[in-house]
Amino acid sequence: MGCWILSTRPILEYFCITLLIALLYHPPPTPPPRAILLSLVFFRFGYNLCSLSPDGESPATLYVNWGMERKEKLNNFIVGDLPTLIYIPDFITDSEQAQLLNNIYQAPVSKWKSLKNRRLQNWGGVVHEKGLLPQDLPPWLAKITKRIYEGSGLFPSAINHVLINEYLSNQGIMPHQDGPAYYPVVAILSLGSPVVMDFTPHSRLQSCKRTLKENVGDKISNGGAVAIEANDGSDNNRPFSVLLMPCSLLIFKDDAYSGKFMSKGLYYLHGIEDSEVHRFDLAVNEIDSLSLSSSGQAEVMRSDNAKIVSRTANRISLTCRLVLKVHKNLFKF
Repeated sequence: MGCWILSTRPILEYFCITLLIALLYHPPPTPPPRAILLSLVFFRFGYNLCSLSPDGESPATLYVNWGMERKEKLNNFIVGDLPTLIYIPDFITDSEQAQLLNNIYQAPVSKWKSLKNRRLQNWGGVVHEKGLLPQDLPPWLAKITKRIYEGSGLFPSAINHVLINEYLSNQGIMPHQDGPAYYPVVAILSLGSPVVMDFTPHSRLQSCKRTLKENVGDKISNGGAVAIEANDGSDNNRPFSVLLMPCSLLIFKDDAYSGKFMSKGLYYLHGIEDSEVHRFDLAVNEIDSLSLSSSGQAEVMRSDNAKIVSRTANRISLTCRLVLKVHKNLFKF
């Protein structure tokens, strides 16, 4: 097949040139589709431009190498024992954080939805049991989600849904697993006050639901939000925490997101304790205490047996996800 293409290439090139000249000097009454013209030009002149890079590599090779380089860079930000937990400090600048906060708080009051332990804004549309009823993200959100999508390479297509959560200094969220409507990758951009996010291993979702119902309000000593009973098979998977600094990006997927990727059906719940004081003894990421204190959003205290951060301001998080099933015409008749 390849030999046939090479042997007929001069004929095809001659045909393309002849057709282009004919179209230029004897235009038809109805202009030909732009796609046809572009295809002819690309075939004649674009082949030599795209078949080899300046270094003699094909476009496919360049793409693979670029993907490997991006993956290698991400590997530098893996924290803890799970290879699917990525923490990137200073993903955005302080000025970008200020601009994001300004845009968030300029949203109409009707955009906020108040829950028991936080309030939130929903952007990108409504997540329905059949998928997403989409709405376009505003430009200021599309810009940051595009950076996450292109920089991480972990989403199969552009991020289309963002939840913006506002937590007061004493608010958090109970351990939970994100819903099945989302692609199993989540990126969380943190603004405002630092906070500790706890990851707790669990093997059976139904058992987890029962345990949560029985233990709501019970605090566990390692800083988790709700007590969760031990499960068989979790001895080698210890609870851990991540200290989320302002301007940082946390990405987790697969093992840290959903149990269907793990051989033993074990997955991790993630949550934030309802407290102004968070312990980060189990934090898997190294944080400079001086920079933590100088942020002005928290106070750091240390003792012989504890590392504690006191939240002194509100925290805003942008939870960026991809809903694969999109129904644009669900209500059209």
